[in-house]
Amino acid sequence: MEMETLVPWQRLLDALVPLYFPKSKGGRGRPPVGLERMLRIYFLQQWYALADEALEDAIYDSQSLQAFVGIDLSHESVPDATTLLKFRHWLEKHKLTMTLFREINTSLHERGMVMREGTIVDATIIAAASSTKNKDKKRDPEMHQTKKGNQWYFGMKAHIGVDAAYGLVHSLEGTAANEADISVTHKLLQGTEGEEVYADAGYVGIEKRPEVANKNIQWHVAKKRGQVKTMEDGEKKDLVKKVEKIKASIRAKVEHPFHVVKNLFRHRKARYRGLEKNTAQLFSLFALANLVLARRALGVDGKVAF
Repeated sequence: MEMETLVPWQRLLDALVPLYFPKSKGGRGRPPVGLERMLRIYFLQQWYALADEALEDAIYDSQSLQAFVGIDLSHESVPDATTLLKFRHWLEKHKLTMTLFREINTSLHERGMVMREGTIVDATIIAAASSTKNKDKKRDPEMHQTKKGNQWYFGMKAHIGVDAAYGLVHSLEGTAANEADISVTHKLLQGTEGEEVYADAGYVGIEKRPEVANKNIQWHVAKKRGQVKTMEDGEKKDLVKKVEKIKASIRAKVEHPFHVVKNLFRHRKARYRGLEKNTAQLFSLFALANLVLARRALGVDGKVAF
């Protein structure tokens, strides 16, 4: 499995181990499960978009997953769904998915992928369950609906800042779906002097926002289609079209992490209730997506073996 080579396992373990103290200390009951094994199982859950029970069954059924996790069924059993649940809650409680995101990006930086070549900002909607057939008889109060085009969506937004050179995600914010993209842009910037930022037409007017008005930023925001369409035909219009095409080719890199998370990892809907839990998962997903996107630059050949 490619991720065996791509994931900086020792770095991640070193960052998490100070806080990892399994409740079981041996003796009666189940023996404690090692941190590396639980981390590997957690990553499998993100790659395959499986619920806790489904992941437990999948490991029992697949020899390749058993080998990746390091389990020999002739001597031991797979950690049950409750153990997986507790491990995920532990990550969420200590905000350790942000730590995973930061450590993976630091590892890529040390391998030569320096994310200092400007930022591309964008956001995508992550749908949430709109059903009220639950214990509280209502929808998730932290999720909201928003209109995109002629269609309404209910859920949250994942706002990301992507390096313009490598297309890797360096910053992430999770909000309700009705939060305007432009309102969280300042949290997605790298903060470098003279930073160049690329954005689509939804960010028009961003340079006037008080959060960024006094910063030395070079904005490259797409013009609205109607504005270009109504221009008088001639050299000026042709030049504007060429410039917009160049900006669009740069902005296209921001779609790659979304593609990996939504299509390769199959994360199209929010799995949990509440923004905090779902944002925590997004940090893990986009950290792993960065490894997928970086695999060619890191000299790892072939397709992602998921």
